[in-house]
Amino acid sequence: MIEKKQKKFLTVAPFECAWLDDLRFREAGRGCVAFDAFAHNDVTIVFREHVGSQQYHYKRDNNPHYTVIIGSHKNKRLKIEVDGKTVVDVTGIGLCCSSTFQSYWISVCDGLISIGKGRYPFQNLCFQWLDSKPNCTVQYVGLSSWDKHVGYRNVSVLPLTQSHMSLWRHVESDEYDRFDDGEEELEIDIGDYEKWGLENFLESWELSDMFFIVGKEERAVPAHKVILAASGNFEFGSTRNDIVHLSNIDYEVLHAFLQYIYTGHTQIPESHISSLRDLSLQFEVISLTKQSEEIIERSKFNKKMFNSGNGVELTHPNTRRCTAAFPNGLPITVERLKQFHLDGRYCDVDICIEGHGLVARAHKIVLGLWSIPFTKMFTNGMSESVSPTICLKDVSFDAFRVMLEFMYNGEFSKGDILDIGTLLLQLLLLADQFGVTLLHQECCKTFLERLSEDSVCPILQVIPSVPSCKLIEETCKRKFSMHFDYCTTASIDFVMLDEETFGNILQHPDLTVTSEERVLNAVLLWCLQAQELCGWESIDEMLQNSAPVLLFRERFESLNVQLPHVRFSLLPCSLLKRLERSNLSRHIPTFDYLVKEAIAFLELGHNAFVKDPNVRFRHRQSSFKELQYICDGDSNGVLYFAGTSYGKHQWVNPVLSKKVTVTASSPISRFTDPKVLASRNYQGTSFAGPRMEDGRNTSWWMIDIGSDHQLMCNYYTLRQDGSRAFMRSWDFQGSLDGKNWSNLRIHKNDETLCKPGQFASWPINGPNALLPFRFFRVILTAPTTDDTNPWNCCICFLELYGYFH
Repeated sequence: MIEKKQKKFLTVAPFECAWLDDLRFREAGRGCVAFDAFAHNDVTIVFREHVGSQQYHYKRDNNPHYTVIIGSHKNKRLKIEVDGKTVVDVTGIGLCCSSTFQSYWISVCDGLISIGKGRYPFQNLCFQWLDSKPNCTVQYVGLSSWDKHVGYRNVSVLPLTQSHMSLWRHVESDEYDRFDDGEEELEIDIGDYEKWGLENFLESWELSDMFFIVGKEERAVPAHKVILAASGNFEFGSTRNDIVHLSNIDYEVLHAFLQYIYTGHTQIPESHISSLRDLSLQFEVISLTKQSEEIIERSKFNKKMFNSGNGVELTHPNTRRCTAAFPNGLPITVERLKQFHLDGRYCDVDICIEGHGLVARAHKIVLGLWSIPFTKMFTNGMSESVSPTICLKDVSFDAFRVMLEFMYNGEFSKGDILDIGTLLLQLLLLADQFGVTLLHQECCKTFLERLSEDSVCPILQVIPSVPSCKLIEETCKRKFSMHFDYCTTASIDFVMLDEETFGNILQHPDLTVTSEERVLNAVLLWCLQAQELCGWESIDEMLQNSAPVLLFRERFESLNVQLPHVRFSLLPCSLLKRLERSNLSRHIPTFDYLVKEAIAFLELGHNAFVKDPNVRFRHRQSSFKELQYICDGDSNGVLYFAGTSYGKHQWVNPVLSKKVTVTASSPISRFTDPKVLASRNYQGTSFAGPRMEDGRNTSWWMIDIGSDHQLMCNYYTLRQDGSRAFMRSWDFQGSLDGKNWSNLRIHKNDETLCKPGQFASWPINGPNALLPFRFFRVILTAPTTDDTNPWNCCICFLELYGYFH
């Protein structure tokens, strides 16, 4: 949850530091700060135990502190300093300042400093460093600068919880303000869950299936067979073993014994430590026996070590500082617990799923300690609380099986969840339904890690109905908006989104399109609830024979809501004239008004609308620039554009100006020269030599257009060098990270290249042409026509075209 927010803009002058009382970690040494910043260099964040002054500067601080500097050394490096001494000074990790606001997050956890980019903490991790001598006292966050002003906004301090995952649901976001009003309620909900665990069932009659008769007073103390049996050797069997008599044991000793099993720690007077050792030895709770014996041995050598009556603390060795998932941190053997589940020993509930019959036998205590809804089901006095069988409806069998396995071992095997669109989604909804919070968090994390353009639509059809999945919903909307072309042309699934979700995507500030005509087509297809993809012209023809109210049916009124989200003024004037004469304008008044408005805007000029703040007259800030292929060797491609500093200067080889990076499968040499591929000059000999990858020969040339740029590639050009080693089979590929590659075009027995020095160009078709990539490569998949060096990739020029961002 967001602890504190600072949404107002804040400028920090050179050599100053802003300290705000509410920019403070809840727990010393542990916390995360997320913020937007703009600067030419040196975005500087300081972490220290106490608040500093406005004139504070980390170079003059003699007290322990951490300093993180983003964009150090003229915006080229990331630095981390400890007490004024540099411990990290790195470059090339994608962390730098910008003249526009960029989002960053920095977390500190017991000396582990993690730094990333983006609005959502623990996504897009860029760098981590672990302090071997951690400073666990830092608590206040200072916003500082070096020799230039730094602007900050949306500064948020967040706590660290288990797996960092409770942050993901409650992270600050301008898109949904419900956290502002509901913060107190969320805090209560989270607090209730964090206090929920096996300790809630310590000596509780709820879900108990046996009890001890202890002491001379014969006091009854309830417990749970499966928990005890997984901790030691209790040998429960027939119903006669539901009662264990311990007449020679005091209640205080048994209480300490059970407390150690149920919570992982206990406290007992030193005078009772021998009795506790004997009891743990009797039932073979090995860790407790060993600890008790060690304490007894130490007391023999140091009589003053314990004074009779003082408490002795015993803690299970695996108990962690933070709350651990059951059964971690407890003296419970996981393998034994899972075996009880498999063979049915001590099971007290049969679980049936509608349509599948009996699917599992389980233990009520295990289900209940993970899920408050299950506990209520077993204890509310209804039929489920007295019946040995529960029947579940509308539950996925496969998802329930995974959830049950999670409950018994406290781990989530991501390898078993391969399909993000089906099983993982069902598991997420099931975890939400039964309140299995840690499983829900792991599902959310996996969703965010595996989210793709192909999965956002199926997820958005379901997720908006789950209040606890707002972060996933917002991330999916942003993913959809940033890949709008692909998501609205690769599949027709988007027409099944609800009106609010689709409207939010159309209004998203990160909406990225190659043409406003694509937005118009998407709106019409959505309102039509189309069964197949088509353009506005096809819908226009349909209106010749059908009235709009019949064609668009129940979404006819939605046309008036969604059409204004199309920025008609961004369409070419020739297209607007066609739309003005269309059936769409003739039969739909809103459409006609928006088209005429856009035409007037273009004809009268911007000055006529200068006082109109309407967003329809603004350019989309994140739109791609079209770099269109005209002919072989033209000056319209990405590498040429980069060589002009993106249209600002005369052309310089972009490899030399470091606007792009070219690498090859073989080391740089006289004839393997990266700058040749971006040059405008012909090179007689230029090749990438072979190397072994995945057990086979290959060779390749790769281009990196830069961390701040992406390209939807729809055309590319090669030029053969002076040799006759012509490629016949190769792949042209794109990648976001330089590791995982997508095929953009596959060439098999392609004989286009047949002359030394020849140019050749090919279009990129299919859905992948609508996906943006940072890295591109040409990779040989079979030998060339040269018998001497068949695996040399002999090209001396490569150019890319498409929509550049």
